[in-house]
Amino acid sequence: MKSSSDVRVDGCTVKVVDADRVAAVCERMPPADDLADTADVFGLLSDPNRLRLLVALLDGELCVCDLAAVTGQSESAVSHALRLLRAHRIVAARRSGRMAYYRLEDPHVRMLLDLALAHTEHTEAIHPEREGAP
Repeated sequence: MKSSSDVRVDGCTVKVVDADRVAAVCERMPPADDLADTADVFGLLSDPNRLRLLVALLDGELCVCDLAAVTGQSESAVSHALRLLRAHRIVAARRSGRMAYYRLEDPHVRMLLDLALAHTEHTEAIHPEREGAP
């Protein structure tokens, strides 16, 4: 049986039930900067318009005009979103003359999108924060 110990956290006394497990989790916890960068990626994916662009790019590269047509956004809005996604290395661009073709930059992003889409396909989400939700 694991021993319990008291740990001071922000001036509060917290009972630690499984000290070995807590130590193991603390050991593998990424640094704060890495967690902030990961949260930024999820923040970029959390906007429905940017997400629509990224889902469109799952099938391969597209230019701004085609992305605007596929997503129902203005070319200006698409360009703005792509600039942000490009700055965070979520998408990359290839130039061909005056045209720029965008694609997903990293297979990890594709994996995140695939997993998130698969999750929503088999899960009935409850959204109490949305208007008219049960």
